[in-house]
Amino acid sequence: MAIGSFKQAFQALTHEARQQATRMRGASRSQSPRTTQRVRGADRRSVQWFKWLAPGLFVKRWLLLSAGGVLLTALGLAIWVKLTPIFYLGQLIGTLLDKITDILPSHISGPLVIVLGVLLVLWGQTRTLSSITEVLMPDGDGELVDVLLAHRRLHRGPRIVAIGGGTGLSTLLRGLKEYSANITAIVTVADDGGSSGRLRREIGVLPPGDIRNCLAALADEEKLVTELFQYRFQAGDGLTGHSFGNLFLTAMSEVTGDLEQAIAASSQVLAVRGQVFPATLSDVRLWAKLADGRRIEGESRITAAEGTIVEIGCTPANPPALPKALQAIHEADYIIIGPGSLYTSVIPNLLVPEIREAIAQRQVPRIYVCNIMTQPGETQGYSVADHIQAIDAVCQEPLFNAVLVQKQSPSARSLIRYAQESSYPVTLDRDRVTELDRRIVLANVIEEDDGTGLLRHNPQRLARVLLRWYSRTQAL
Repeated sequence: MAIGSFKQAFQALTHEARQQATRMRGASRSQSPRTTQRVRGADRRSVQWFKWLAPGLFVKRWLLLSAGGVLLTALGLAIWVKLTPIFYLGQLIGTLLDKITDILPSHISGPLVIVLGVLLVLWGQTRTLSSITEVLMPDGDGELVDVLLAHRRLHRGPRIVAIGGGTGLSTLLRGLKEYSANITAIVTVADDGGSSGRLRREIGVLPPGDIRNCLAALADEEKLVTELFQYRFQAGDGLTGHSFGNLFLTAMSEVTGDLEQAIAASSQVLAVRGQVFPATLSDVRLWAKLADGRRIEGESRITAAEGTIVEIGCTPANPPALPKALQAIHEADYIIIGPGSLYTSVIPNLLVPEIREAIAQRQVPRIYVCNIMTQPGETQGYSVADHIQAIDAVCQEPLFNAVLVQKQSPSARSLIRYAQESSYPVTLDRDRVTELDRRIVLANVIEEDDGTGLLRHNPQRLARVLLRWYSRTQAL
């Protein structure tokens, strides 16, 4: 019964997505006249040809190599047959050229033949590339040269390691993937609430929720994959409340043997730009000591306790890190910590000793993206320096040399909305941050929902600011 409901829901969702995509394509075709499309198409094709001359595509060198091969083959054939046929062929061509120049002077016939040859080459190359494009891109969305240029640009991008969890990390990844394909997300596996918590308790798998969000954010077809992975079943025996993405990763874990292999297989299926690793494969459970003396166990219960956290840890203590996560940190050009819930998304990764030790050893740009608003039950009343000190207290040494802080205050409407939930802007206490020997990077990286006043980091702005700071740091 559960499997049947699962299949029906999946089929309905994918069918609806296809219909929506078809409607969008039909609407775009009907918006512009055919004559305008032809003119624009011709202009676009001429521009596309010049793109093939762009450096870094590794196309021009192979075309020249092929042309050299043709000339060498012809020379070898001539030598093999002792030049006899070549001699007579040369005489025939010379006679024809003499007759042509008798009719048309050489200063006219020569350029005409050159133009004809160039046109034939262009025509042949155009048809060749069109045939390849039809196979590789059957939907006709974009040009092959654009795909190649983007591929080369992204794979030349810096090796970035982003550490965190929750919606904050997936938001960051959504922006970073436009600048580099060499991204590694290291994700917490301490979640024990919602669908992830149920799967953890009932099946014994590591919670897949944060990993699911990161995979969807890094996927090429992000919008469709996100809708699919975030889809929650509304009916079905045992399916109600579960997200498709969590069930997908759980099934992959059962098929491949563990979560690490499940993520790798899912990344191939979803054409993920980068890689996602759990910080550890241990069954980690968070605990926190509060100022009133209570000891709370479980990630979802810590926030719900609505106390002031004075100490945080995990069971088992000192879990081993995933080797591939450590390798990514050792090879990183740039390390970004956050954004995300301080005690339940960011710090759980740093409770893995090998993770924090590997970060501390790296002499590369390292930055912490501070949250915009305080979070009730975790960081109520916290300033930027308080966030930094909380991380330093867990790690016993500074892990980053800069902190990114939102520059402008949110609108009055958003402030009122969040004040009703006892959440307020994280204040910047410059003197304390300077005393902690951290550089401050001020930028406007938030976006507000016009309808609800909800605040989120803007993926594109956030990534642009982070990459700009990285470039400036490298230039020093």
